[in-house]
Amino acid sequence: MAGEFINSEFISALHDLEKERGINADVVLEAIEAALISAYKKNFGSAQNVRVEINRATGDIHVYYRKSVVENVEDDKAEISLADAKMLDPDFEIGDMFESEVTPRSFGRIAAQTAKQVVVQRIREAERNLVYDAFVNKEGDIVTGTVIRQENKNVFIDLGRTEALLAPGEQIPRETYVNGERLKVFVSEVRKTTKGAQVLVSRNNVGLLKRLLEMEVPEIYDGIVEIKAAVREPGTRAKVAVYSRNDAVDPVGACVGAKGMRVQSIVNELNGEKLEIVKWSEDPIEFIVNAMSPAKVLEVTIYEKEKFAQVVVPDFQLSLAIGKEGQNARLAVRLTGWKIDIKSESQMEALKAAEAQKSALEELVSEAEADENTEAVEELETANSEEEKAEVE
Repeated sequence: MAGEFINSEFISALHDLEKERGINADVVLEAIEAALISAYKKNFGSAQNVRVEINRATGDIHVYYRKSVVENVEDDKAEISLADAKMLDPDFEIGDMFESEVTPRSFGRIAAQTAKQVVVQRIREAERNLVYDAFVNKEGDIVTGTVIRQENKNVFIDLGRTEALLAPGEQIPRETYVNGERLKVFVSEVRKTTKGAQVLVSRNNVGLLKRLLEMEVPEIYDGIVEIKAAVREPGTRAKVAVYSRNDAVDPVGACVGAKGMRVQSIVNELNGEKLEIVKWSEDPIEFIVNAMSPAKVLEVTIYEKEKFAQVVVPDFQLSLAIGKEGQNARLAVRLTGWKIDIKSESQMEALKAAEAQKSALEELVSEAEADENTEAVEELETANSEEEKAEVE
């Protein structure tokens, strides 16, 4: 029978959906068949085991009740004896499934409503899945969206096919967001929920800085220059260590660009966050010297076992080396992975002088102790000698 809604035109429309939205027509038809089984039992009060079949070409619907072929029947609603089955078809064997069509005359209207509900549901699910699939591949990348609203310090950004959440903890401190403003954000996570894809984005993630560099510096995008390490204190300052695989390419110059244009573009995007590009080196001393920029380093002593470095800078550059509230030192530590102790030249000289005095004093004490021990030995030897003489006499 041909239903009021399930027909060849409906089948054709399903295939169009498959092409346009990637919704598998066979999967939808299987879902409709499963839904029609429930609809049949609900509307016709059947406790029988039934199967619904939709003709994939015409859309015709057929309902069959099913019974297992057994030797002795214990449940006549689910089983049929082998003898009765062979009367209908001599080829039946025990374990086969006997089927008989029970399609109701009025089933077309129910089928139409059920099919519509299933298709609408599947379209919604498919759209949610398509959005998830589109954005899960963007995790760890930059997308551009428009600020649409703010609720309880959360900022919602329109990405075209969905909204993204910029939570308070992912925002740059003191950065303001205006509705309608275009904004670049880092996709930190994409979650699949019952309501669809939830896209979580960030403005303070160090990944945003790395991706901005890739976008602005062709040499990084092409793999000639590599970002070895990057650290941020969002909204104030960042340091990036870069390395060139081509000796003819200066990694720092490539990132800074002519007249600093490339770096300035990133600084503007991050609302004035200061960006320092330094050269990475596999030599820890050289890398630490570079990481301490803009301060000039006079001397570095490293203790590899403790991964600790003693850095000496000119007196007038001590505050520059430490940075405002210790920021330059903190970033250098995080960038290099080494614990760094910074001393001025005069502090280091005073420390060395104090150590020299301590060493000299310890030497004097050792010598004095040695002298005392020598005198004591001599006195003891003298006493022993006198005792021996007395005994002889």
